[in-house]
Amino acid sequence: MKLICEVNEELKVITEANERGGRSYFIEGVFMQAEQKNRNNRSYPKHIMEREVNRYVDEHIKQNRAYGELGHPSGPTINLERVSHMIKELREDGNNYIGRAKIMDTPYGNIVKNLMDEGARLGVSTRGMGSLKERNGCMEVQDDFHLATAADIVADPSAPDAFVHGVMEGKEWVWDNGILKEVDIAGYKNRINEAARSRRTESEVLDVFRSFISKL
Repeated sequence: MKLICEVNEELKVITEANERGGRSYFIEGVFMQAEQKNRNNRSYPKHIMEREVNRYVDEHIKQNRAYGELGHPSGPTINLERVSHMIKELREDGNNYIGRAKIMDTPYGNIVKNLMDEGARLGVSTRGMGSLKERNGCMEVQDDFHLATAADIVADPSAPDAFVHGVMEGKEWVWDNGILKEVDIAGYKNRINEAARSRRTESEVLDVFRSFISKL
């Protein structure tokens, strides 16, 4: 599976008085969209998006562990040291999914609050794992898609190429006892092909393949 990121920039910045006499900070807007080609030339079938959003709501939002980070992480797992906000709501609105997130009193959350106070334009980037298949000139997300987080906070979203690598070439991720691990698929493919081209014995080629399988 590949790491897939999408940027959405139409957000509302909201501040509300809290019971301590201070202010609580929120972001709200379209976090995800289905059934349309986005600017990364990818599309998400509605039934896949709906399934993953429902799972994410049940397993993360309702359990108060729907965290997001500041910036674009290089992998699918959450780094608690970089957490800046907690996603409190994700609801369906046609083919859009509207999210609401509370900025937390963490080191990175306080950076976000300062950016908001200074009028910085922020966006959100969804992060998920899955495979892609070309269909009618568009890369369609397949049924193995797994939503990792509904929103990381990013700056300057109008220039996503500066932050989002989209499908990270040369990297694959596999499940290992419930944990996603990065695997150098390309490297092993090259070793297997080289072993075949160099007329090695079948057992030597199989040894390379077994070494790859053992890392999964």
